[in-house]
Amino acid sequence: MSESDDEKRPERSTPPSSRPHGNRPARSGADKRPFTPRRDSNSRPDRGDKGGRSDRGRPERANSDRGGRAPGGKPNERRLWTKDGKPARNDAAASRFERPPLTEEELRARELRSVRTRHDDPEIPDDVTPRDLDKVARNELKTLNKENADEVARHLVMTARLIDEQPELAHEHAVSASRRAGRIAVVRETLAITAYRTGDFALALRELRTFRRISGSNEQLALMIDSERGLGRPEKALEVGRSVERGTLSVATQVGVAIAMSGARLDLGQPEAALAELEIPQLDPDVAYSYSPELFDAYAEVLEELGHDEESALWRDRAARADLALNGDDDTIEVIALEDDDDTADVDDEEDVDGTVPGQ
Repeated sequence: MSESDDEKRPERSTPPSSRPHGNRPARSGADKRPFTPRRDSNSRPDRGDKGGRSDRGRPERANSDRGGRAPGGKPNERRLWTKDGKPARNDAAASRFERPPLTEEELRARELRSVRTRHDDPEIPDDVTPRDLDKVARNELKTLNKENADEVARHLVMTARLIDEQPELAHEHAVSASRRAGRIAVVRETLAITAYRTGDFALALRELRTFRRISGSNEQLALMIDSERGLGRPEKALEVGRSVERGTLSVATQVGVAIAMSGARLDLGQPEAALAELEIPQLDPDVAYSYSPELFDAYAEVLEELGHDEESALWRDRAARADLALNGDDDTIEVIALEDDDDTADVDDEEDVDGTVPGQ
């Protein structure tokens, strides 16, 4: 036995993870309000350099990059190497071999992967047809083949039917639609809404971001703010709300954002700031829009928080009257119908679509 074989190799040791996994600190402040939703990678810890491994005492191997002079290095310079012969990631010279960052297209493709690898589609009654779906939503499904588009449409119809009474089942239908049509904006938007209604705010936020990436629309900004609130991050919610210019949003979305921002202020124990968020031109007690009841009610809630009970009761009454005017018969408030600016043509159900995605 050679002398080098008698040398004892150093024992391997695995350093503890350098990435702590402690619990987040509890939020403090008795004046903070709990959030109430509105109805409407790799996780391994860093293992470091696998400390303890050394080449000392080992004979040099012929035709190997593990010893001697490393490619592009200095004589007798030793580096950590992977099985492919490239420097390990913690090597200072490894940048030449690092995988380039993902492109925008690759990032989008990653986000558009199926929501679940395994999922059993919920049953759909025979009386549910694709024509039951809103024409604008059906128009978005034109990029799918007809059979798939019809099935997705039926799942979306079931989602709309069940969202108020059975949100969990509605969410299952939305998941089924997403697995069949993950590149369609209205499908990812629907999945986000059902996730929010079932209390899965992390999934809702992820799907809302995907919806925005696909569609380029910020019309679900209010729901993004409320999802951040649901995750216990009111400061982040305010940051999200300030990230978009209000004037670029539709009037109804501007109102929704104001209500969500006001709620975030209440979460932080800032009722005065919450009231200021709601004092917008749409706060008109003499005119009823589709958003007026919710806006009036939110205003009444903040007034009550500030101790203005009499004024709060007045605005709650106005909210009830606005709702009655919109859904019943009350001539004391003028009802204004919001026009739909989307003039998209209806989908011809008899048209044969090619099932391709634009740009592919």
